[in-house]
Amino acid sequence: MKDKQMMKTIKGIAAPLPLANVDTDVIMPKRFLITITREGLADGTLADLRFDNVGQLRPEFILNKAPWTRATILIVGDNFGCGSSREHAVWGLRQLKIDACIGTSFAGIFYDNARKNGLALPIVSPKTRDALLQFSINARGAKVSINLDNRTITAGEISVVFEMDNATRTSLIRGSDDTLDTLEQAAAIHDFEATLDDSMWVNVIQ
Repeated sequence: MKDKQMMKTIKGIAAPLPLANVDTDVIMPKRFLITITREGLADGTLADLRFDNVGQLRPEFILNKAPWTRATILIVGDNFGCGSSREHAVWGLRQLKIDACIGTSFAGIFYDNARKNGLALPIVSPKTRDALLQFSINARGAKVSINLDNRTITAGEISVVFEMDNATRTSLIRGSDDTLDTLEQAAAIHDFEATLDDSMWVNVIQ
């Protein structure tokens, strides 16, 4: 788990990936879902975009070209992460060292899976997204900074506010997930359970 203070700011090279409606089967093709663990998914991430039919790198794809081979942030098209609920798509992006995807909209289940796994998804307007796309193309290696604490993105002379709900923002900053959140409320849950009368469950069933 990253240090809480470090999690407040995500900084790295941003790669432009303006394709709309990139679904989870594109992010993580189903042939890579045979693993029973979370390990080894980096090679499957965006595999059909990154590799050709014989497994060779596609030189024209953005993540295969310097300096974007070192990208940790993606500037993505509309409705990124649509399709199935497979959490492997997020696991793969994280294993590919992607810390954030900046876009105008994200599929709901993908957004929730991202929160659980520390992948930040700042939401911006189409105009801002397009400006960041252009920056990522022209800057060629200049870093983009995402401040989770005050919900701002800085890229060169660009400084904009992004949308992110409070629960997601807090979870990313703290590096927590649903299990940890529940455990932190264990005492309160125990106290509540102690006030319950066993007979109430009989009444509910009836």
